[in-house]
Amino acid sequence: MMPLVDARGRRAAGLPIGAGLGLKPQHLQDARDDCGRCVFFEVHAENHLGAGGPAHRMLEWISANHALTIHGVGLSIGGATLDAAHLERVATLVARYQPAAFSEHLAWSSHAGEFLNDLLPLPYDETTLARVCRHIDQVQTRLGRQILIENPATYVEFESSTMSEGAFISALVARSGCGLLLDVSNAFVSANNHGRDPWADILALPLHAVGEIHLAGFATEIDDTGVALLIDAHNGPVGDRVWALYRKVLERIGPRPTLIEWDNALPGFDRLLQEARRVDLTLANAGRCRSDAA
Repeated sequence: MMPLVDARGRRAAGLPIGAGLGLKPQHLQDARDDCGRCVFFEVHAENHLGAGGPAHRMLEWISANHALTIHGVGLSIGGATLDAAHLERVATLVARYQPAAFSEHLAWSSHAGEFLNDLLPLPYDETTLARVCRHIDQVQTRLGRQILIENPATYVEFESSTMSEGAFISALVARSGCGLLLDVSNAFVSANNHGRDPWADILALPLHAVGEIHLAGFATEIDDTGVALLIDAHNGPVGDRVWALYRKVLERIGPRPTLIEWDNALPGFDRLLQEARRVDLTLANAGRCRSDAA
């Protein structure tokens, strides 16, 4: 099947529906042994920007056996400027492996040539919207494809914002033609940190544009005032309240490709497969429910 393209000839994101896992080098052999258990794997772009070596041998195996999604963490889409050299390295990687999807974060992580080890929030206003749309257009044009933008996990918000996150992302999708990577865990973390209803926040997003879903574990810390703060830690299983939100999302929009993110305190591969299996069961149940309703 030829990949779909948009009106500008850019390839549309097109992961297969099913469960995916972020693949780490220490799990590569396990993934080879259980190669039929996941329909796609994700890697972070910045771990594969060299010319060769083990990192690329892993991508070669994924590309030959599974759908691949590349997730950027360093383009700094929300920054003052895009780093042209970094974009070129990402474009070379994408052209080499032709992933089914490429995604990035609605955040900034570099400034004036300095890269920061964080994904930092943005003020939601017209100036920021115009800048981010411009950057997304640059990236989509250079990659020759639609990209997916992930809703962020946030711990602070800007008083200067003039629109909600949902309104901002909806306008971003409408103006730029990008898709949405719906991180259900991020929505849960952010809403709880800011005293909002996570389901209402999700409903405010452009759910028609969801090309992929992320699920991850979160951690709870207590701040200096004694208030619980949720951290997007990716260091454990997906929480029950996030699973409940995920089921509601699928009831609303139908099955979507869904990735389990577990990047820290890594368990054995079998434990990751248990989470992936739960995704598959949830997707299957959502598909049956929608068929019965029709």
